[in-house]
Amino acid sequence: MDWVFDAGRPCLHLVNTLRSRHLPEGIELLTDPDALAEWLELAGFGRLRVTAAELAAAKELREAVNRLLTVKPLVADIRLVNDALAAAPKPDRLLVKDGLLQREVPAPADPVATVLALLAADAVDLATGVEDIRICSADDCGLRFVDTSPRRTRQWCSMSRCGNRAKARAHYERTKNR
Repeated sequence: MDWVFDAGRPCLHLVNTLRSRHLPEGIELLTDPDALAEWLELAGFGRLRVTAAELAAAKELREAVNRLLTVKPLVADIRLVNDALAAAPKPDRLLVKDGLLQREVPAPADPVATVLALLAADAVDLATGVEDIRICSADDCGLRFVDTSPRRTRQWCSMSRCGNRAKARAHYERTKNR
């Protein structure tokens, strides 16, 4: 797969697993549970077993996060992100049992649901923060990224991909009629 991890935030790396959003169907990189497992490993979450239901949940979260960060989100999108957050591992709690202080350790959370909760938390942080989210200006791209350039004028997802191609095309157009 042609995985890309230069969007600046993990939740945007997930959003960028659907490429070429300018096309009617886009280009889906999360084609099966093994593809999601590979992406999770390369994204730094470890090698996890992924089910078809977890793949569907990841794609739903991806699209909700995309709308949350780039267009007006639907109420259902906010609910879906909140539901993903609710699956985060719960912290230990302190309780008194038989007059003694004891630690209550919750049952371990599902590993994939935990990762989706982390990605949802990252999306909430990004949506409520001050960072600028951009969509690549290249006509044939559309990847999302955080603009951390000094003047907040970054146009392309990556200079090595879309930026160089755009500059080469512009140079060709300027020089072809000389």
